[in-house]
Amino acid sequence: MLALRHTARRILALEAEANDLETEIEQLVKDTVPQLLDEVGIGPITGAQIYCSWSHRGRLRNDGAFAMLGGAAPIPASSGQTIRYRLNRAGDRDLNCALHTIVLTRLQHDPATRAYAARRTAEGKTPREIKRCLKRYVARSLFRLLESTGPHPVTARRPARSRTLGPCS
Repeated sequence: MLALRHTARRILALEAEANDLETEIEQLVKDTVPQLLDEVGIGPITGAQIYCSWSHRGRLRNDGAFAMLGGAAPIPASSGQTIRYRLNRAGDRDLNCALHTIVLTRLQHDPATRAYAARRTAEGKTPREIKRCLKRYVARSLFRLLESTGPHPVTARRPARSRTLGPCS
C-alpha cells in the first residue's frame, strides 16, 4: 500500500509538471505564431513541433519540400496499369507524428474533413490513402500559413573585424 501511495503521489506531481510545461509551451507558440493555434486540430504541442520543424521563412523552398521533410509527400508506388502512391517513410518523424495527430483530430471533429473522407471512400480509396492525402493537404496549408505570417529569421550580427594587419601579412 505504501508503494502504491508513493507512486500515486509521483504520478500527480508529474501530471502537474506536465500541465505547467504545456502551458508554457502554449504561451511561447502564442507569442511567436498565434495563428497556428487557430487551425482545427492543432494544440500547443503539435503547434510547437510544427514551428520547430519549419524553423524560419526561406528555409524550405516550397510546400513540397515541407511535405517531404514531414514525410507527407507522396511517393509513386505504381506497378503496371495501376497508378497509386504510398506514404513517405523518411523525413522528420516528429513532424510526421504532429501531422498525423492533426489529421486524426480533424477526422473526428471537423465536418469538412469527414465529408472529404466519405467522398474519397466512395471513390474506392483506402483509409491509409485518405490519411496520406490529408497529411499532404495539411502540410501544404501549414507551410503557406507559416511562410505568410511566421516570424522572420533572426540574424546574428558579427563583430566588426579590425583592420590591423597580422604578423603573417
